[in-house]
Amino acid sequence: MPQIRLERVSKYYPQDKKQMAAVQEINLTVEQGEFLFLTGSSGAGKSTLLQLISGDLRPTSGAVFLDDINLTRLSRLRRDRLRLVFGRVPQLSQLMRKRTISENLSAVAMLTQSRKLPPIQTRIQKTLAMVGLPDVGARYPVELSYGECRRVELARAIINSPSILLLDELTANLDEDTIWDILHLLCEINRHGTTIIMATHAKEFVNLLRKRVITLVDGQIWGDVQKGRYGDIV
Repeated sequence: MPQIRLERVSKYYPQDKKQMAAVQEINLTVEQGEFLFLTGSSGAGKSTLLQLISGDLRPTSGAVFLDDINLTRLSRLRRDRLRLVFGRVPQLSQLMRKRTISENLSAVAMLTQSRKLPPIQTRIQKTLAMVGLPDVGARYPVELSYGECRRVELARAIINSPSILLLDELTANLDEDTIWDILHLLCEINRHGTTIIMATHAKEFVNLLRKRVITLVDGQIWGDVQKGRYGDIV
């Protein structure tokens, strides 16, 4: 499982004939098997940082590494292959509305035909059970609640046993019991060695879990605290 390293990473977007910084001069190393929270207000750069780590965005300057592989120098084909290292839950749903839940998961599972993994249907059943939804395979996204859909999104992210999970506001607008169920599952996945980077506003849960906390302010890292609390600035 790879180490993640960002060296002086910045991402700018044009705005009114100027360049607006989404993130600026980010230096960050995430070791194998870490669990860290990205915190900060809306617009602080959390989503941009996750997309830079996954290779979905190229930085304006600086470099992103997986171990010694510089993602910013790879061809699109090689970047696409490396993306199988990641499981991702974005803020906006990626579920296909006209496909059943099983079909949604199958579309992702087919990207990895590894002999080390069980058959696709077995993985689908196991993964849905892991997220607490063992009986929804034949249903459609429109038939599920918002919270159930978010858990299906998590199932999509973990079905191929990725080395790294990138989670963008996975628990936003969920009830407390559902959040605890999800965080308990994530902690269990992390105990088996998966790296987890989670952008969140869930202050109470960040404070209780006491993982590594990165605080972003205006696209810059203002805090990086082991066993931290929400918004710690050190």
